[in-house]
Amino acid sequence: MAVGRRWGAGRSAPAGSRTLEAMTDVSGRTALLRATVVVVAGGGLRALTYRAVAAEAGVSHGLVRHHFGTRDQLVAEAMEYAIHASLRDSNMLKDALTPEEFAGGIESLADREASIQSFQYELLLESRRRPELRPLGELHYRAYRDAISRQLARLGVDDADLTELIWFALDGIVFKQLVVPEDVTPAVRRIRQLVAAAAGS
Repeated sequence: MAVGRRWGAGRSAPAGSRTLEAMTDVSGRTALLRATVVVVAGGGLRALTYRAVAAEAGVSHGLVRHHFGTRDQLVAEAMEYAIHASLRDSNMLKDALTPEEFAGGIESLADREASIQSFQYELLLESRRRPELRPLGELHYRAYRDAISRQLARLGVDDADLTELIWFALDGIVFKQLVVPEDVTPAVRRIRQLVAAAAGS
């Protein structure tokens, strides 16, 4: 229920609604998205409730509903947040880079905060059972593939097949690092060689 409808004119709002008013800025919304990522990464979508997100963020559960309205909207925005955070914290959004830096971005994506990556894979797996989540899976794959394609283009490489190869390799590396972490240097080195060869051709 919206706060405006719940609390009539002239009636003092409780502390919870004052907290709600104080957290209408971008940082408050981001904190809730980050909390959503942590909750789902730890317990899957079945663990996702307004109360769980609120507890993780240290706010009232009414604040979560106020910002996002529905659970589906919360999930969708959290997926967008996770994808952007993952790409931003690597060099996949950098304007200019070398083949070595490109490969370094691949490696850094594999080493990103586990909850960010786990959240995305939880949604991808759940989308097999829930068709309404499939657009989020498509968004995930499109965003990473497009980021790789843009970075290759900045290196002068226009090769759709290479883009697919690197994306499939990255996806496999990241998933494996979540399940059985180990040194991925040989794989990253090979990717660097492929990119350098394509950029130099």
